[in-house]
Amino acid sequence: MATVETVNGPIDADELGTTLIHEHFVTRDEAVFIQWPHVAPVAPDPEDPEPPDFLTPALGCARAVMEHGVKTVCEPTAMFIGRDVGFSKRVADETGLQIVVCTGIYTYDHLPPFFNARDPDMIAELFVHDITKGIQGTEIKAAFLKCAADEPGVTENVEKVHRAVARASVQTGTPIMAHSRPASQTGIRQVEIFEEEGVDLSKVQIAHTGDTDDLDYIERLLDKGVYIGLDRFGLDLFLPMEKRLPTATTLLERGHVERVFLSQDYCATLDWFPAEVGRQMLEAGLARGWSMTLIFDEVIPKLREAGMTDDQLETMLVANPVAWLTGER
Repeated sequence: MATVETVNGPIDADELGTTLIHEHFVTRDEAVFIQWPHVAPVAPDPEDPEPPDFLTPALGCARAVMEHGVKTVCEPTAMFIGRDVGFSKRVADETGLQIVVCTGIYTYDHLPPFFNARDPDMIAELFVHDITKGIQGTEIKAAFLKCAADEPGVTENVEKVHRAVARASVQTGTPIMAHSRPASQTGIRQVEIFEEEGVDLSKVQIAHTGDTDDLDYIERLLDKGVYIGLDRFGLDLFLPMEKRLPTATTLLERGHVERVFLSQDYCATLDWFPAEVGRQMLEAGLARGWSMTLIFDEVIPKLREAGMTDDQLETMLVANPVAWLTGER
């Protein structure tokens, strides 16, 4: 039987169980964290009456999803958004949740001089190291690759990262998760690059495809044989729930269930905005109901009302993660 790497070592694929494919237990600016660690310590300082605390929210999210029967979470936290596999392992150890981590670079354009002066093959070597040897000096291995394209489009630097990710995938057979921006139709070009590099497209997942209700665009991607993420439920600033749900229902009715993932892209902690800005966003309805359990609390019941079957739900939350991570269904 195929195995999948977790922060606590490999497990048999059939042990994955119900899986959330795209959630973050920590999202923070890693440069700030290293240079000013007092801004965002991993756990609260008992001497500080109002300490910043990244651990408690992560543990709360892990326990909350487990109450809904989730056994595994794939955490696509890569370079630049605070990857810390020691932190992920602590969450797993304290809750019993299985956490699957990635390698890769999350950037919309910027690369540091180290990468500017190196070609995709050299960058791919770093990714392969994380997959075959271990991440950040540990024995924890990456089970998938992560890259991103957003509003700036597939810039020269973004293309370099995609080609490095593709080459690492070809060398190791490791699947790819690509953050995309449907409003810019980046998914089309991202898939083209993977094709050019010889990637098996059945190993590719175009994340955030659910940020659009343009079914023609979505089915152009599906026609290539990739997976798509309907993985931002609750983030109404990208697409309101009342448009996400009918899109999901239509895709199921059209027979695409074996290429669809459900998730929320929830960030247990996120340091991109001051706390008051985050509260304003919630109050404005830009992230209405956003949580790591929203699909269980609201989305699944509504999809069931619209005709989704138990078998279809099982496929999206259990069978598809196994198939994407291992190539076996």
